[in-house]
Amino acid sequence: MNQSLLAGRRFRNSNWVLIWKAVIVTAFLFNHEHFWMADSGSADAASRRGDQTRPASRAGYLRVAGQDPVKPKPSPEPMPAAPPGEKPPEQPIPQQPAPQQPAPAPAPNAGKERQVDLDAESIRIDSTLVVVPVSVTDQQGQPIRDLTAEEFILEEEGVGQQVQTLGDPGKTPLELALLFDVSRSVRNRFEFERTAAARFLEVVLKSGDFASIYLIGRQPHLLVERTGSSERAIAGVTSIEPTDEATAFFDTVVKAARNIEENASPSARRVLVVISDGEDNNSEEFLLRDALLEAQSRNCLFYAINPSGPSIRLNRMSIRGHEGMVRIANETGGMAFLPDRIDDLSRVFNHIATELQAQYLLGYYPSNDQKDGKFRKISVRIKNRPDLRIRARQGYYAPRE
Repeated sequence: MNQSLLAGRRFRNSNWVLIWKAVIVTAFLFNHEHFWMADSGSADAASRRGDQTRPASRAGYLRVAGQDPVKPKPSPEPMPAAPPGEKPPEQPIPQQPAPQQPAPAPAPNAGKERQVDLDAESIRIDSTLVVVPVSVTDQQGQPIRDLTAEEFILEEEGVGQQVQTLGDPGKTPLELALLFDVSRSVRNRFEFERTAAARFLEVVLKSGDFASIYLIGRQPHLLVERTGSSERAIAGVTSIEPTDEATAFFDTVVKAARNIEENASPSARRVLVVISDGEDNNSEEFLLRDALLEAQSRNCLFYAINPSGPSIRLNRMSIRGHEGMVRIANETGGMAFLPDRIDDLSRVFNHIATELQAQYLLGYYPSNDQKDGKFRKISVRIKNRPDLRIRARQGYYAPRE
């Protein structure tokens, strides 16, 4: 019995322990829930008052699985109350972005008009104007100055071309290079040559013309750079002195032709006047064919004056030198002179000056626009005037792509 009483007491005691534990846990949970609800209510009240100093509670955050809490955007601050008797300030109206205006529709022919302009521009750029200086004289050698473009018949490889004149005879600008041989082979008549050349420049150079002076010696030497002053060009010529140097004839011709190409305007007459025997014994880069090609491709007229006289017939090398100058002159539309006497130099220079002052400058756009780099023959004649003598370049090299 005593054991039964003892067991009953232990049972009752354990039940009271469980009851007290349940009471304590319930009280704890009740107090914690009351605190949480009070804190949440305070946070909501603070939010309604606009109190930004109270720290936000955990109820003010949203949590997404796998992401950090995201804070909701704060409510806009309320406008301060207006003083008594004053109109409360108006709430600012948020500005709306201006609606985009649709782009204007292109004109129906705008693209076509632009395309036409581009095509026309490319035609002008790609077309190659061929310039042909032409000298016309009668049976007595007197220049003819009153011809019109319609009276010229110009053919390229036998095909007629539409010709236009580029200025009045002898009035188009002149781009002149005077090449003076100072080597030992021509020094015997040097002083007279120098005087005659200076007189030639005085006669032929006009306003708007340009001249350069080169020395043909051991190597090409530009004595007077391109100048529009006839006085400067003449002073350069009168300062030239003979030397005992060798002769780089072809190198000097090529350099002068290239220099003219770099500086001359498209409408200028390009002229090389050479005082030399044509004997080359020191050119390092170029030969006769190179000098001919450069003179032709740069649209240069080539005039040569050989001061050696009849003595060239005694020397094979002298004959070959003069024949080379004759070939360049004939194929470019110029002339080569071999005066018998030194006194004839003045007459020769006067002849060249008269021809340049009466020269026609013709131009045309070839009907064959292929850029194949080939040589094309040119022939010029005058309608119904078989009595006139015509001298012009024999052809040109087409550009190559």
